[in-house]
Amino acid sequence: MTHSWRTPALRERHLALGSQLEDWNGMPTAWTYDSDLADHHEAIRTRAGLMDVSGLKKVHYVGPHAENLLQQATTRDIAKLYPGKSVYACMLDEDGNFADDCIVYRTSPNAFMVVHGAGSGHELLVRSALGRQVAVLFDDDLHDLSLQGPKAVDFLADHVPGIRDLAYFHHLQTRLFDRPVMISRTGYTGERGYEIFCKAADAPLIWDGILEQGRDLGIIPCAFTALDWLRVESSLLFFPYDNSQMYPFADQKAGDSLWELGLDFTVSPGKQGFRGAEEHYRRQGSERFKIFGVLLDGQVAAQGGDTLWFEGREVGLITCGMYSRLTGKSMAIARVQPHIAEQGVALEVRGSLSVKAISHSLPFDDPEKKKRTAKG
Repeated sequence: MTHSWRTPALRERHLALGSQLEDWNGMPTAWTYDSDLADHHEAIRTRAGLMDVSGLKKVHYVGPHAENLLQQATTRDIAKLYPGKSVYACMLDEDGNFADDCIVYRTSPNAFMVVHGAGSGHELLVRSALGRQVAVLFDDDLHDLSLQGPKAVDFLADHVPGIRDLAYFHHLQTRLFDRPVMISRTGYTGERGYEIFCKAADAPLIWDGILEQGRDLGIIPCAFTALDWLRVESSLLFFPYDNSQMYPFADQKAGDSLWELGLDFTVSPGKQGFRGAEEHYRRQGSERFKIFGVLLDGQVAAQGGDTLWFEGREVGLITCGMYSRLTGKSMAIARVQPHIAEQGVALEVRGSLSVKAISHSLPFDDPEKKKRTAKG
């Protein structure tokens, strides 16, 4: 069993909701509750849901060399960030393979917060910081409560002045229930949502306050696994579950290019000099697979590892699937051979189920991303 070494401030709240608190990133995490995940999915898509995503690694990089450190480590032009602005970025290894994704927040001229997932980005940055004028602080006192869904802004507007004016991928320092917080207009659901960063000691009060005062808006607590349902519809990847670390190629070490993962958009135009840059550009056009969507017949979700077949040949595999009772569709994210990554290719799914399917462009939900970027 994995050893959890990080302390969740909301432990008792999650246990009371029926969670077994399984490990993620060293943090006991509420993967499920006693309630139905379909209800969690519906709440976030139609009203709002509150999740504890504090298992993300929150790390501060502070000092005169902090910007240069992040410029060399990430695919984005960090110099374009100003205090109050953030950006989604990737980090590569020396071979040009995906190592981690993250959100970089500029909190002051020489200070950044980087929120990492489960990849090796934090470790790469710590090694790169040696000998530079930059302090690195892993901030486990900072908890992250994610309020996601169309009603999230309506709730916050009653408590946080100016929240309706906060643009996508921007953040502000403010107070909620008279506690200091940083609110970021970000999330992992495809909906208009907000991440509320607070001190561990304040997390229970804020969690309880949102659920109690948001009850009339239909806000409910949602488990971590609900993110899998939402990310399938919204085309959001989750390391390592969509990567070759989970589904290796024979006789090849683990590692995927951004071209294969569809994350090449995270490279700022013309940027050079970041770790793995030369290999990244060299590998364009030599993709072994593509990330693409699959729309299945029937009302059953596919499972990770189910294989995809075309004209009697195996051409890919599913990494994550879900069935939505809101749309009546069974959808999945898949790793497919490049020639399959076209709309409408007839496929067969084999494994946990045997059904017909077609390839489908991503994202399934809100392809123009109007919800998450809405104004007002």
